Amino acid sequence: MKRVLIITYYWPPSGGSGVQRWLKMSKYLPENGWQPVIYTAEDAEYPVEDASLAQDVAPETEVIRRPIVEPYRFYKRFLGLKKGEKVKAGFINEGATKSGWKENVSLWIRGNFFIPDARRWWIKPSVKYLKNYLKEHPVDAIISTGPPHSMHLIAKALHKQLNIPWVADFRDPWTDVFYFDSLKLTKCSIRKHKKLENQVITQADKVVAVSWHGADDMKKLGAKNVEVITNGYDEECAKIEPQVIDNKQFTVSYTGVLLPNESFVIWDAFKELCDENAEFAKALKINLIGHIDASVRNYISEKGLNEKVSNIEYMQHSQVLEYQQNSDLLLLLIPRAKKAECILTGKLFEYLAAGRPVLSIGPTEGDAAKVLSETRCGATADYDDKARMKEIILEKFNKRTDNQSLIGDRAEVAKYSRRNLTKDYVSLLNGITH
Repeated sequence: MKRVLIITYYWPPSGGSGVQRWLKMSKYLPENGWQPVIYTAEDAEYPVEDASLAQDVAPETEVIRRPIVEPYRFYKRFLGLKKGEKVKAGFINEGATKSGWKENVSLWIRGNFFIPDARRWWIKPSVKYLKNYLKEHPVDAIISTGPPHSMHLIAKALHKQLNIPWVADFRDPWTDVFYFDSLKLTKCSIRKHKKLENQVITQADKVVAVSWHGADDMKKLGAKNVEVITNGYDEECAKIEPQVIDNKQFTVSYTGVLLPNESFVIWDAFKELCDENAEFAKALKINLIGHIDASVRNYISEKGLNEKVSNIEYMQHSQVLEYQQNSDLLLLLIPRAKKAECILTGKLFEYLAAGRPVLSIGPTEGDAAKVLSETRCGATADYDDKARMKEIILEKFNKRTDNQSLIGDRAEVAKYSRRNLTKDYVSLLNGITH
């Protein structure tokens, strides 16, 4: 069996979206002739934790945990957070008491003093440790996955010093990521980011993007050997079968973080439908599962939808899947930002596996719209197309009594199973190690 070193910050007990790709991908590597060797942080500052994910670690997996120094202790003290409080990911604003000049200052410090990110202090000790480890325990290839992009810099140093084939896996872009302009970077800091990014995407043997538009952008930045391997769903976790749904209610669910730059028009659409249709208003139930920015909560309240909306900040991943599979309609809200057409989140593929109708709010020519169209699992409305949103919602509401069968082209959906996607990755690894 060949061995691949996977350098990842996110690993159980980390919860959330960042851990899913390589936890699931490594799960299926052994059956394809590759043993995963995970290099990850010890006692890391994860925004959320989910101990149940440990059951998805393949028995053949070797896990190496090394101490990491992170600046979040000082960050919490500066913002007045309690020692046990988690640092929210994705620029989530908890409310007026935790926003303002302190957050702006801390964001400026984060962006300009911690390049490429807050794990930069882990790079040198990791390279030193792994260089010695790999001399005694050789591997056939290295995969680094970011963000955080410090993981790529660890792999870059090992690749240069030991000449081991290297794949740079980008779950999100680097300088093209939608929140890059929110980091309050100086011109000097932007140049540093772009220089490091260029080194990674030009020196890696392969660069992997999770979306087609993202791959095109990588090529424009100078990357030459770019492939697309999307995120996917785990067929062993997703119950691919019809679910019995209570048709007295019309349940709409969204899972994941809700940022301040999501489209607010969707809430206008729900409000108008409630005002126009008494039966719809009586049946409507909206589940928001994940951290919600204060601006989103306030807007929902202004629209008088609080009684219709239930917000569960976090639950185990297995429970999230159950909510998805027992919904009449699943919401996919793509941030309104530059490069939005590239965004292809992991939850989209879990939505596909759930077999429930999907309403995506975002670019109608984006990669998410492409996947929904090809799999016939849903429809996309542009950010400001309220009429189209209402049309799709009302159509699904009127058809909710027919929802006992899975929707979509199941053969097309199967292409996005983690097991099938891992085979694509193995082909890539075999190619660079031949």
